[in-house]
Amino acid sequence: MTKGTKTLRYSVIAAAFLIASACAPAGAQVIIEMSVLKCKDYMEAPPDRQELIAAWMSGYFNAARNMPTVDFGRFATNKKLVEKYCGRHKADNLMNVIKKVTF
Repeated sequence: MTKGTKTLRYSVIAAAFLIASACAPAGAQVIIEMSVLKCKDYMEAPPDRQELIAAWMSGYFNAARNMPTVDFGRFATNKKLVEKYCGRHKADNLMNVIKKVTF
C-alpha cells in the first residue's frame, strides 16, 4: 500500500468518524447507510448534517478516484450541483446523483 493510499484511507475513516460522532447524541450509536440515502433525506437534513454528508461523500468518491487532495472550490461547486439536481429529483439515490452530476 502506498503512502497516498494510506493517507486517503485514513481521511475516509476520519470523515466517517466525524459524521458518526456529530450525528449521534452523547452515548448513542448511530449508523447511517450512506448507499441508501435519497436526495429527499439529504435535502431535509439540518444544514450541519448536510455538510457532514457532503464531506463524507466527497471523501468517498475522491478515494475511489485515488485523489488524496481536498479542493474546496470543487467541493463547493459539486455540492451546489447535487443540491440543484436533488431539488428536482427527491426520490433519486444520492450516491447515484453524485456520480451523475459531479466532476
